[in-house]
Amino acid sequence: MAKTVLIVEDERAIVEILKFNLKREGYDTLEALDGETGLQLAQTADPDLILLDVMLPKMNGFDICKTLRAENRTTPIIMLTAKGEEVDKLLGFALGADDYIVKPFSPREIVSRIQVIFRRMNQMQAAPDQGRLTIGNTVIDLKCYEVRVGGESVLLSPKEVEILHLMASHPRQVFTREQLLDNIWGFDFNGDPRVVDTSIKRIRKKLPEETDVLLRSVYGVGYKAEVRGDA
Repeated sequence: MAKTVLIVEDERAIVEILKFNLKREGYDTLEALDGETGLQLAQTADPDLILLDVMLPKMNGFDICKTLRAENRTTPIIMLTAKGEEVDKLLGFALGADDYIVKPFSPREIVSRIQVIFRRMNQMQAAPDQGRLTIGNTVIDLKCYEVRVGGESVLLSPKEVEILHLMASHPRQVFTREQLLDNIWGFDFNGDPRVVDTSIKRIRKKLPEETDVLLRSVYGVGYKAEVRGDA
């Protein structure tokens, strides 16, 4: 079954270009020209991925992303914007976006980024040696991108689940920011590596205090996971 991409963009010419190129690659598409319609489609149509412009009429992309994540929706989100400031990128990632592309962009770049996200999710879910990981009271399940602590669900974005799973799979191993970018984002990342710091902070904030997986900072190097009791 073809995957469905929701395009939320107020410039109709860009929508038509994206729609044409995505359909050529075998994707189905849904389109919205304003934020309120985009949010409604994201909530009711359950697309496989969302291309989300930041500057939209009626409701901006940041608020849409924030709303969807607050509703426990883990649909991958790629933010589109004409703004190139790093603070905007970091805000998008902080709200739970999976990728961020600055206009002007080529349709080929968009398709490539989408393919990377879908390919990585498929690999994570299909790999027999990955998938479900249980550490004490914490379960990280890549088959359905779920995290549970003490039986209670913890809302993490797909990228955050992948980061937590990777680090928890290698306790005490120190990962640099560059290693996490290479392993999780899976493409040449030209933005600010502080996106890793932002993601780690979000995971720490979301995990309850009683979790048995602890993410530690290693000054001047990066981050590592430790198991409570072994730390």
